[in-house]
Amino acid sequence: MPLPVLLIFALVAQGPGSASPPAGPADDECQTCHAEPVDITIAGQQRSVRVDVEALRKSVHAAKASCADCHPDAREIPHPERPWSSPRQFTLAASEQCRQCHFTDYRRTLDSVHAEAVKRGDQTAPVCVDCHGGHDIQSPNVPRTRVAATCAKCHAGIARIYANSVHGRDVAQNIADVPTCTDCHRTHDIAGPTQAGWRSTTPQICGRCHSDQTRMKKYSLSTNVLTTYVADFHGKTASFRKATRNASPETFVAVCSDCHGTHDVVRADAAASPVLKANLAHTCEKCHQGAGAQFPASWLSHYEPSFSHAPAVYAVKLAYWFLIPFVIGGLVLQILLHLWRVAVNR
Repeated sequence: MPLPVLLIFALVAQGPGSASPPAGPADDECQTCHAEPVDITIAGQQRSVRVDVEALRKSVHAAKASCADCHPDAREIPHPERPWSSPRQFTLAASEQCRQCHFTDYRRTLDSVHAEAVKRGDQTAPVCVDCHGGHDIQSPNVPRTRVAATCAKCHAGIARIYANSVHGRDVAQNIADVPTCTDCHRTHDIAGPTQAGWRSTTPQICGRCHSDQTRMKKYSLSTNVLTTYVADFHGKTASFRKATRNASPETFVAVCSDCHGTHDVVRADAAASPVLKANLAHTCEKCHQGAGAQFPASWLSHYEPSFSHAPAVYAVKLAYWFLIPFVIGGLVLQILLHLWRVAVNR
């Protein structure tokens, strides 16, 4: 956002007739009261406003923001009366202050599933301070498990499933190459399966990692999974459906998560893997009712046909490479010869 626009936004936020906010109390003055146990009454309920000073000093905001920067309504001492309808309203109002410095990220949150829940009146849906903390804000990715632990506060069941997956186990070892929650669902503009178009983007989400040659080389994994998926009948149909407006999710073809799982992804060669040859027929039956044990044999998986793998398919593919140009070229040649003969006979 251009600097002049930011200046205008700041002046508007301060209110009419105010060129700059009044100076607030020094942080040491705030800590005189708030370092001790302090409770306030909000709508008949007690809420502690004690601040852990040590946590505050270790926060990423410690050298960047003062108490009054985040609590402009507390510049006066004693603080003016604020008619919060509930303790949660107090939290929601406090979170609104984040946009003063983090306006771009704040704007993105307005498109998230969490913001949609807040608009519906769900006051339990998380806002900035629920995920990042209040006075103890730390780097969100250090350690790597911090993201999943934060999401687990609301999504405990999914977090347990994810922790036992191949991704979750590697994240627990602080491996940065594997995805955690925000790598798939994004950060501030968090999306999920309830949003339109989410399902159709699944191959691209998985492909961001599984098409990265540098990353996959570390783990001896193929980077052809996305290209081979797009080339087969599932991927081709998914591409056509993606281009169709209002495509029904119920009639959508299989994407990565249908075969490999979502939060419970395991290694392809694990005993419980849904894509292991012994389990594949059961996986196919989720879409293809009555599929027998030999049904998966019609699928090349993520392999490209070659003389060593699916030689018959590879032979047909080679034949088409020669046959199609020969047929089309022959037709073009026939038309040209016909036109030439017509011109000569005039």
